Amino acid sequence: MMHLGGPAVKQLTVRGLGDELARVIRRLANRDGTSLNRAAVKLMRRGAGLEEGREADVVGSSLDHLIGTWSSAEAAEIDQALRHFKVIDKAAWK
Repeated sequence: MMHLGGPAVKQLTVRGLGDELARVIRRLANRDGTSLNRAAVKLMRRGAGLEEGREADVVGSSLDHLIGTWSSAEAAEIDQALRHFKVIDKAAWK
């Protein structure tokens, strides 16, 4: 639990979020399938530079919710579609 110079904070009311931040929180909650509260806490922890295990959002994690959801056939199809990105033209880097 958090301590703010006194007893542990179990609940906190935050006012003045504004429409833009409220939309971001709602979008994160919908994306992750979590509550608005959990999404808001996740954003506050990220903003404070704290980590929360796998729950921490890091750059490049926007597709993490898809991990393990593709069938073998779908994964093979994706690999086939991306195959040309794996070719490196070494002459271009000289």
